Amino acid sequence: MQRDLTAGSVTGTMLRFAAPMIAGNLLQQLYNIADTLIVGRFLGSDALGAVGSAFTLMTFLTSILLGLCMGSGTVFSIRFGQRDMEGLREGIAAAFVLIAVITAALNIAVFALIDPILRFLRVHPQVYGLMRDYLYVIFFGIAFTFLYNFFACLLRSIGNSAAPLMFLAFSALLNIALDLWFVLGLRWGVEGAAAATVIAQGVSAAAITLYTLLRFPHLLPRRGQGRLLAAMGEIGRHSVLTCVQQSVMNFGILLVQGVVNSFGPAVMAAFAAAVKIDAFAYMPVQDFGNAFSTFVAQNYGAGQRERIRTGIRRAAALSMGFSLLISVIVFVFARPLMGIFVQAGETEILDIGVGYLRIEGAFYCGIALLFLLYGLYRALERPGMSVVLTVISLGTRVALAYALSPIPAVGVLGVWWAVPIGWFLADLAGVGYFLLRRTALLPFPPVE
Repeated sequence: MQRDLTAGSVTGTMLRFAAPMIAGNLLQQLYNIADTLIVGRFLGSDALGAVGSAFTLMTFLTSILLGLCMGSGTVFSIRFGQRDMEGLREGIAAAFVLIAVITAALNIAVFALIDPILRFLRVHPQVYGLMRDYLYVIFFGIAFTFLYNFFACLLRSIGNSAAPLMFLAFSALLNIALDLWFVLGLRWGVEGAAAATVIAQGVSAAAITLYTLLRFPHLLPRRGQGRLLAAMGEIGRHSVLTCVQQSVMNFGILLVQGVVNSFGPAVMAAFAAAVKIDAFAYMPVQDFGNAFSTFVAQNYGAGQRERIRTGIRRAAALSMGFSLLISVIVFVFARPLMGIFVQAGETEILDIGVGYLRIEGAFYCGIALLFLLYGLYRALERPGMSVVLTVISLGTRVALAYALSPIPAVGVLGVWWAVPIGWFLADLAGVGYFLLRRTALLPFPPVE
């Protein structure tokens, strides 16, 4: 179903469009939690640390492709808002070719550089072999990640957020079933967990590709369209900066993972479990920020400036309210949440994870506002500003993590506190820029 985001109730339109995106990624996070639970409970803390560190690396690699797809999706949304179907089709063709080539190059690179990557991450010798085995299998799913995210972003750009949910839900359930079979039944260890993920990714990628081709044939390129190179240039300008923003964000997290790894297997295991809870807690506001970006982009293309202003106010209120509620829940129930993944006797791992969650969990409003700012500037054709905010946030996080963690009295707590400090510095910069430039960003229409 296509949804026109340029008409109807502002709050209701955003929430109805965002709901399937939030539900889909919550299902994805439930899978990640189930995966971590199965690995942690049945394969041990070393396997948990290895898979958790690999997840951080895969998030970085996926962010490159996701950033390209999200940037392309912004162009698609603007063209859809302008009702420029020819321009939309040309953009789709150009984006697919561009991102497919980058995906192939990335896939070749990671297989060739797997050992240098692990050395760069300072992976502890105790978990090195497990992590390498897991990654060697999981890298086969990179092309499937591209296909799913490309067509999901395309469908969302034209207002269809329900179909990606359907395919993601099926993939998550299949992933869990295969995890149980491969890890518990066949005893394939971490390679089994990775194989389950790759197979589920392949099924969802094939399904959403086929659905889009059959359900929306009018979006397919037509013969005789000769502006492919020009469209590729426009897609490149939007996508590359969004890709930089996403990859810088996750590269910073990857650098922080290196610091975490230097503290040994206990901290690695605690971080692996706590990050899953963390991601699950703020995933709804991240998805709402992406839905908000599509809302703004469609209305920007349609020239609905006042509707965008109203949307900004409503989105901020909704995100802040939700984040404060989640902060209270995570802070209060940090230990029971960690206990889902870690056995009661692993007191050191539990204590480390609880410390992380109570610091991060108290400040989710900071990341919620940052997600809205990312989406806003991407939709207003200012992706460079999103890059600036990411550099501020992650630059602060990495710098403080490396500066504070060697101090004996601070240790790993310095890594934890660096995160919310980075969020709020970026928020100040993003809000300040908008207040100073709001007339240029969203000029009022001339009075007739």
